[in-house]
Amino acid sequence: MHHDSFKPHIASEQSVLEVTFRSMGLGIVFGVLFAVANAYLALKVGQTISASIPAAIMSVAILRLFGRNVSILEHNIVQTVASVGEALAAGVVFTIPALILLGEPPSIGRVFLLSSLGGVLGVLFMIPMRRFLIVEEHHKLPYPEGTACAEILKAHNTSKGVAVRALWGAIVAGGYRLCTDVFHLCKEVPVIGLKFLENSLVTIETTPALLGVGYIVGMRTTVCVFAGGATAWWVIIPLIKVFGLGDLIIYPSDVPIYEMDATMIWNRYIRYIGAGAMGVGGLISLCRILPLLFRTLHLSVQELKAGFHAKVHIPRTEKDISLSWLILGSLGIILFLLFFPGMPMNLLTIVLLVILGFFFTGVTAVTVGIVGSSSNPVSGMTLTTLLITCLLFVFLGWTERIYLIAAMTMGCVACSAICMAGTTAQDLKTGFLLGATPRSQQVAEIVGVILPSIVLGYTLYLMNQAYGIGSAEMPAPQATLLAMVAEGVMSGGLPLPLITIGVVLGLVMWMLRVPILPFGLGVYLPLSLTTAMMIGGLMRGYVDRTNVSPTASEGGILFAAGLVGGDACIGIIIALLAASGYHFGAEPLLSSAWISIAAFIGMALLFIPVVRRNAP
Repeated sequence: MHHDSFKPHIASEQSVLEVTFRSMGLGIVFGVLFAVANAYLALKVGQTISASIPAAIMSVAILRLFGRNVSILEHNIVQTVASVGEALAAGVVFTIPALILLGEPPSIGRVFLLSSLGGVLGVLFMIPMRRFLIVEEHHKLPYPEGTACAEILKAHNTSKGVAVRALWGAIVAGGYRLCTDVFHLCKEVPVIGLKFLENSLVTIETTPALLGVGYIVGMRTTVCVFAGGATAWWVIIPLIKVFGLGDLIIYPSDVPIYEMDATMIWNRYIRYIGAGAMGVGGLISLCRILPLLFRTLHLSVQELKAGFHAKVHIPRTEKDISLSWLILGSLGIILFLLFFPGMPMNLLTIVLLVILGFFFTGVTAVTVGIVGSSSNPVSGMTLTTLLITCLLFVFLGWTERIYLIAAMTMGCVACSAICMAGTTAQDLKTGFLLGATPRSQQVAEIVGVILPSIVLGYTLYLMNQAYGIGSAEMPAPQATLLAMVAEGVMSGGLPLPLITIGVVLGLVMWMLRVPILPFGLGVYLPLSLTTAMMIGGLMRGYVDRTNVSPTASEGGILFAAGLVGGDACIGIIIALLAASGYHFGAEPLLSSAWISIAAFIGMALLFIPVVRRNAP
């Protein structure tokens, strides 16, 4: 085997503390915090940020204060459990709002069941793939976040000064959000009209979270996302305005083009083009990894067959949850989903869930190994799952509303499983490099699912009450896309010409070697979000070019994670106040758009002193 030469940080013969009350407790607290922050972020921009690295650094800082002899494997359990919150947030927010938009909002109890069962299924489905993907393919699949996390934990003496960066980020973000949203000193979304471009817009959403996300995702991806937005808003929308056909009403709009402003055109036409580009991007990503995926699935099935024979002695670092538990657990979840009263899924939906869920678990585990969690096209995989299900239903003549809801509910479970599998793969890579026991990590993740699943239901309902899911403040891009496509397929009302234009645009980008998924997401998202993210990405590009120290870039990433966390916390407090009937003043004191843009760029420039102070 290729990995025989590999020696983990802690040898398999050593017995070291892993799952303890303090590691589980701190991991669950971080898990809930990252679940809430990422839910807020995913509703706003359709992006989540990786929890593993910030959790690992904060774990070292906090446990060093309260516990003297904390093992590196306890820190590993903290980051493993913390990352569960991030994965479940993506699984819930990319799908559940689609049910709300379709007028069938699930209860908080139902959200808990769908996300927790999907999450556990994701962990279980990853078990037979671990040995091949993490161990056998160790030198081929880098798992960027998982490897970075292991390196940070190995540099156990991470200074407290680095961890303080996250706190500074949270304070800056909280202060900035209070100035824009509570005291209304300046506009949150300044808009500048471009008369020479058929009244198209330059707009930027000045929220600290977007700056943080842009910095974490990096310059290349954010520039691609912005390029998609610029193409949509400054090329396609002006063309539609110039060549709009008199009084003719063109589906899916219900008013003629001359009556529509740029935002309406984007909403009625451009988003379908973005959906087509994202769809083709997801498919090309899948095709690239198919050979590796089939080998993974083939070996997983062989291992399942061999797993029931007599066991020989297995080293600690090779022990997974046993295959009998994997099969019992999966069967239990499937039967529960089938027979639990009020669940809208029938037998065919459950069979599709198992087959497609297992297939895409493999896809996502390979994809995060190559491109990392941030660039993993989870929503593309969920969309494919949903499309296959809806097309099959239409083929069988099941076009009633109940089948639409059944397909969408299945999508929620599948998406939670897919997100969880990607995160589990990153965590198991970290554990493999450090010499952790895989079974301890798998059990910790299953336990860590419970609390974030409960909290996410409440967060979602609060955001819907305060801002309205699907509104400009909370566009929930993935869920809106899923609802749009599912409804379109079931009713036969998808605007195919627009989606085809998106597919062609995606293929052109592929030929030009431009990453299609970020570009498609840029076409699909409001321009205000993509501009703000690009400014964060440009700061990361500048910092990376002018600093050679890896600790400096680590400090920048923590400051960015703090910006996201602080913004989300204040956003939730504002949402709580808004939901309880408290209204803030509406008109900003400084109404000039340029003042708002200058203040936002001033906040972005803070990355430079933060990183400089951290350089050796």
